[in-house]
Amino acid sequence: MRLEYVPNPPTILSPEEQGIVERVKARRGSKGLIPLDLTLLHAPKIADGWNVLLGAVRTQTSLTDDVLEIAICRTMLIAGAWHEWNNHVPKLLAADGFTEEKLSVVKLVHLTSQGPLNDRQWAALLYADYMSRAVSVLDSIFAKLEVAGFSEKEIVELTATIATYNMVGRFFVALDIAEANDKLPSGSNEPSNSPI
Repeated sequence: MRLEYVPNPPTILSPEEQGIVERVKARRGSKGLIPLDLTLLHAPKIADGWNVLLGAVRTQTSLTDDVLEIAICRTMLIAGAWHEWNNHVPKLLAADGFTEEKLSVVKLVHLTSQGPLNDRQWAALLYADYMSRAVSVLDSIFAKLEVAGFSEKEIVELTATIATYNMVGRFFVALDIAEANDKLPSGSNEPSNSPI
C-alpha cells in the first residue's frame, strides 16, 4: 500500500464523518471495514459517494449474477487488479450454471472465440473487454448486446458496472491496496500487471 490505512476503527471523526463510517460499515455487514474502505476514509466524502455507487452497482441492478460478475472479472483482469479478481472469481463461479470451462474464456488475454459461453455472456465479455481496453466500443460489438437480448436498462446497468469497476481497478492498482499488485493469481493467463 502506498498510503497508510486509516486506523480501524477510524478515530478523531466529526459527527458527519462518523455517519459516513457507519454507512460504509452497514453495507459491508459482518466483514467490517476492508482495506479499500480504510484507504477511501482518508477522504470521507469520497468514501461516502463510492459506497453509494458501489452499493447500487453490486446490489441494485437487474443483471444476472453471471453477466454482472463476467463484467467485473474481465475488467479486473485487464486492470491487473488481482485483489478484486480474487474476490470476484468465486462469485462468478457461484453463478447459476457457470463453470471453470466458461471461466477459462473470461481469463484469456485476447478473446478469440465464444467457447461454452452463451450469447449474453459472450456479448457482456466482449463489451467489458472493449470498454476496458479501448474505451470506444465498435458498433459491431455493441450490436451483440442487442442481438443477445439486453434491454436498454440492462445495457445502461452493464455499462455503469464496467465503468465503475474500471475506476475500482485503477484505484486498487495505483495505490496497491491490499498489497496485491505483484501477486499474480494462480490460473490467470495475464502475464503481468503492466499496462495493456
